[in-house]
Amino acid sequence: MSKKLNLGLMLLLVTTPIGVNQQLVQAQTPSAPSNTTKSICSAQIGTAIDAIVNRPLFNRVRWGILVKPLSSLKPLYSQDAQKYFIPASNTKLLTTAAALQHLGTNFRFRTSIYQNGNGIFSVVGRGDPSLNDTQLKALAQQLKQQGITQIQQLIANDSYIQGDIVNSTWQWEDVQSDYGAPVNSFILNQNVFGLEIRPQTVGKTPQLVWNDNNEARRWLLVNRSVTVAEKQPSYINVSRDLTGKILRIEGQVAANSKPYLVSLPVVDPDYYFLRRFRTVLATEQIALGQTLVANSSKNQRELAFVQSPPLWELVMETNQNSNNLYAEALLRALAFQQPKQANQNTADIGLEVLKKSLTQLGVDPTGYKLVDASGLSRRNLITPEALVQTLQGVAKTPIANLYRASLPIAGKSGTLSNRFRNTPAEGIVQAKTGTLSGAISLAGYLNPPQYEPMVFSIMVNQSEQPASVLRQAMDEIVVLLAQLKRC
Repeated sequence: MSKKLNLGLMLLLVTTPIGVNQQLVQAQTPSAPSNTTKSICSAQIGTAIDAIVNRPLFNRVRWGILVKPLSSLKPLYSQDAQKYFIPASNTKLLTTAAALQHLGTNFRFRTSIYQNGNGIFSVVGRGDPSLNDTQLKALAQQLKQQGITQIQQLIANDSYIQGDIVNSTWQWEDVQSDYGAPVNSFILNQNVFGLEIRPQTVGKTPQLVWNDNNEARRWLLVNRSVTVAEKQPSYINVSRDLTGKILRIEGQVAANSKPYLVSLPVVDPDYYFLRRFRTVLATEQIALGQTLVANSSKNQRELAFVQSPPLWELVMETNQNSNNLYAEALLRALAFQQPKQANQNTADIGLEVLKKSLTQLGVDPTGYKLVDASGLSRRNLITPEALVQTLQGVAKTPIANLYRASLPIAGKSGTLSNRFRNTPAEGIVQAKTGTLSGAISLAGYLNPPQYEPMVFSIMVNQSEQPASVLRQAMDEIVVLLAQLKRC
């Protein structure tokens, strides 16, 4: 499959608000369930949960819930646990479990530079989601230490990851946003660049300040934003032509306010990498001539390389911050050692390996249907039972502690840092969040002080209610579980 966006997508001009704080998929707003320390008997938990999910407010909502003791197959509570739900970022629980199981906790991505003779070099990208400018500088310094002062031709070998750079089932606004950045062999700075929109005097057009001048030169800017009086609200709408040519900016910023930050996904990851690397090489006095992208090269002698942090650290970033790009990169890494057929999509191979790994953990393969690794697609389907099976299966393996440590802690860290504060659940719940419009999920581990350790999955689909209302109800259920006791 081609790595280029299809023509219809490229010609479509979509307008959507884009900003550093716009996290439509990852954002988690604080919720405040009732702060009570009243214990509840295990025999009463079903009635208590039913009272929440059967509120008139949720008459049209689909709930999927499964709660089990960690070491037991017998559920404490179950509602539609074997039915499919859109999981949102709970998908990452499956992705990261399979990655740790199949690749090992110390797996690292490697980015290499090879000398192929006659001034020709190749750089091989292997989909490292953590690669950044600091590591580019390390590559350039290694070349300089070996006496390299000129590169006549640099080939970017992007053969490791094949297929579309964005999932064809993602929605248009996701592809336009930083959380939907493209994934391929070369990922640099999470394939995102940014700019600041700085207010001027009232009535004037705000100033644009780019964090990368190379990107500024690539866009035709149409800036219709304006500076308004102090205490007026600031809002910016950014629309991108997906051919990578036109950037339209509309809206307003208040005078004397802080710069409005905008993050955008790159359109051409291979050439973005090459542009940035040219700049870094120049700082090390290494002249770079022609650059090109190819699916293969000779790769005769490795002269320089950098590696990612170990996999367990990458999994930590994936789950703590619900990082979509990291999840998609891990899925493709699952395919690295697998036999490949001509034109086969690397992500599809990764999904096959993911299923085999989860089956080894005891997860029923009919309990989920995935088309991506991050949960951004609405075509993903997972049952609460499959999520609980994953959590229980991993708990029996050597990767259990690292996997569990990667999950946000209630009221303490990651996407749960602002949830469950000052409740009985604070500090004793480790769980993965998930958020799409109309689809909210939460699944993880719970250690009640008066009961045995538990695993749970709570999913809500087909709701017109605000995400904050659905999370509030979910959190009430989890707080009940945190106060569970035998009686």
